[in-house]
Amino acid sequence: MRAAIYSEYGGPEVIRIAELPDPEPGPGEIRVRVACTSLNHLDLWLRRGTPAPTPMPHVGGADIAGVVDRVGPGVHGVRAGTRVAVDPSIDWEWYRVRASGNALPNPRFRVVGEHTQGGLAEYAVVPAANLLELPGHVSMEQAAAAGLVYVTAWRALVTRGRLRPGERVLVTGGSGGVATAGVQIAAATGATVFAVTSGSENVARLAELGADVVVDREEGALGSLLREATGARRVDLVLDSVGEAIWTDLIKALGVGGRLVTYGATTGPQAPLDLRHVFWKQLSVIGSTTGSPGEYREVMEMVFSGRLAPAVDRVLPLERTAEAHRLLEAGEIFGKLVIRVAD
Repeated sequence: MRAAIYSEYGGPEVIRIAELPDPEPGPGEIRVRVACTSLNHLDLWLRRGTPAPTPMPHVGGADIAGVVDRVGPGVHGVRAGTRVAVDPSIDWEWYRVRASGNALPNPRFRVVGEHTQGGLAEYAVVPAANLLELPGHVSMEQAAAAGLVYVTAWRALVTRGRLRPGERVLVTGGSGGVATAGVQIAAATGATVFAVTSGSENVARLAELGADVVVDREEGALGSLLREATGARRVDLVLDSVGEAIWTDLIKALGVGGRLVTYGATTGPQAPLDLRHVFWKQLSVIGSTTGSPGEYREVMEMVFSGRLAPAVDRVLPLERTAEAHRLLEAGEIFGKLVIRVAD
């Protein structure tokens, strides 16, 4: 099969198209003939180098949409030819700390395309339990663009952040995949949505997605811009992946009882935190990652119904995967960049 792979860490130039043996599904697994996948910032971090146990040569791509091609032993009720999307989380139950004891193995949480081989190839092997059938009206591009970013935003806002209708939400890194999903989810929940981005074009795009107020960080100091935009009431909830560079401004942007949910640290992990703001305003700082199988299915049903619609910046063929990495790394993508592997 054709696959976009890398055998060493580095820049986008380490990615090449190669021929690999077709993978075979094991017990409880199925093989998907991949139609589309999409890039996430996860793919960039892995390519640069990570302590995660990533198989080499590596095939990235956590979001997979395609057709069931072959069924492994012990899998029943799954027919070849079924159009599917793949939940990117494997053994998510690890987060519930349901240990089996010291003498028995405990499965570790994994992500498709990180700890396993992913969807940037003509075939991918995944657990049969991770399949979600696609309705006929949902395109492969939409399905591939939605998975990881939507379930991440859903868990961060709804499960961890306890977002309620009428609250005020601030979403940072507004042009990113999770952020564009978060703007839509917050708006659909009935929140007033503030978003931070750069450039007039991105400002207009976020407004179209449902943001009520969009702050262009190129127009001045972020702290001052947020004070002007949010007023004395500030915001109830912040959804952030930027981290270190703007952490102080975000803490100050929260009102009394506010919650900051962090799911990334693109500008660095050493965020300053003035504890006087935390205890005086009774703030909560909450960590979040990708969501559970139930959360994945819940938010994907909202995509299938049309209540949520992935913002797809562009679709490129598998042969241009290295270029796709460069575009995402340079911040030239609004929402999602989809890779079409096959028709």
